[in-house]
Amino acid sequence: MYPLLFRIAGFEITSFGAMVGIATLVGAWIFQRELRRSGLPADAVDAAIAGVLGGLVGAKVIWVVEHAAMAPIPDLLFSRAGLSWFGGLAGGLLSGLVVMHRRHVPKTAVLAAATPALAIGHAIGRIGCFLVGDDYGTPTTRPWGVAFPEGLPPTTVPVHPTQLYEMAALLLLAWLLIRWRRQHVLDHVVLGRYLIAAGAIRFLVEILRVHVRVLGPLAVAQFFAFAAIAGGIVMLRSRPHRRRASGSRGVTHPRRP
Repeated sequence: MYPLLFRIAGFEITSFGAMVGIATLVGAWIFQRELRRSGLPADAVDAAIAGVLGGLVGAKVIWVVEHAAMAPIPDLLFSRAGLSWFGGLAGGLLSGLVVMHRRHVPKTAVLAAATPALAIGHAIGRIGCFLVGDDYGTPTTRPWGVAFPEGLPPTTVPVHPTQLYEMAALLLLAWLLIRWRRQHVLDHVVLGRYLIAAGAIRFLVEILRVHVRVLGPLAVAQFFAFAAIAGGIVMLRSRPHRRRASGSRGVTHPRRP
């Protein structure tokens, strides 16, 4: 565990914060590359910036709401970790959609172009969770079990490193998303598959995670996972007004009668 990297004039630089910064930079680079490859407007980058800011706010707010019974609200707000992926997805999506609407860019195409960046950025963020000992799993006797004596909360018992499980699954998803886009899979299909896969990954990881159950064995995150999967199914069943033409580097064209 390396929760604290260094201090600058009393200001702490945490490994989690550093990984979030790296995730943002890597995600922005991948997103810009996908925009260029698909021939989408460069203005869509503004939506990504708004999405990052809105995502951070949404991720923190939802995490605080989820853990409000465990500590005072100010302590949770200023803790060195604690971000909800679903809160980040909702806040980032809402902020990004507002900017896309104002820039008059094709929303589904831009969101599909963003999916590889979202998956890779999320995976890098999970490395940060591992380094600070946040979001770990239940006790295990497996040889890869990890103890987090300075974790959130601390534990000296080896537990499932669910952060790394999720990271591995997300990297695989990112590879699939890039491959699908290279194969010119329709934008709404790429987006639907992303939502279904990301929701399923989180639902399965939550089975091994230490969390607060709100209904039977289910945690809040698993209900958000259901919502993501449902949204993905709706996307897959939708009939797009525009389609990706074969060999067009992802540029969309009107559907011919």
